[in-house]
Amino acid sequence: MTHVREHRSILAAPEKRLLIFIAERLPRSVNSDHLTALALASMGVAGAAFAAARWDVRAVWLVVIALALNWFGDSLDGTLARVRRVERPRYGFYVDHALDIAGATMLFAGLACSPFMTPIVALGLLIAYLLVSGEVFLATAVRGVFKMSVGGIGPTELRIILAAGTLALFRDPHVSIGSVSLPLFDVAGALATAGLAGIFVLSVLRNATALAVAERQ
Repeated sequence: MTHVREHRSILAAPEKRLLIFIAERLPRSVNSDHLTALALASMGVAGAAFAAARWDVRAVWLVVIALALNWFGDSLDGTLARVRRVERPRYGFYVDHALDIAGATMLFAGLACSPFMTPIVALGLLIAYLLVSGEVFLATAVRGVFKMSVGGIGPTELRIILAAGTLALFRDPHVSIGSVSLPLFDVAGALATAGLAGIFVLSVLRNATALAVAERQ
């Protein structure tokens, strides 16, 4: 599978240098599959920690740690393969993103079981995430470009935003809108769902138009 990776997030350039620096120094006993497994396991821990916060709010500290581990595994697995020149493009693309979907599902399931986000908001956010993911994968297949960011926001920036929001839960898990107090994560989840839905619609229109023009008889 041949495609171009388009990564234009705010932190993309310094992150790439850091990942190469780490990859060049990792023990040979650590390979890309280990890192991919770490990324999946850490998302499971994050989801479980959100759910456990129903009984002890201190569990959300585990969410922040798990997000850092997920960044380490998910961002580094491909870089390590490229640095060591042992790429498996089709295998890597398929396994990495199949497990990303599984990890996101575990994360949102944990949020749905937590005291911070109602299940319907968590479900809507998961559906929107899956719609955008599916569109990105289809666009990669038919246009040969794998877009990893939108508006300067990529996976790393999203992890940072989620970690910051998680830490904010210790101060106050609610936000006031006028005279109404609402759960912080419900408001953020609804806004994120609307944003992802908008990205999905715009991406479908843009890619469909480009393909129609390219294949016009």
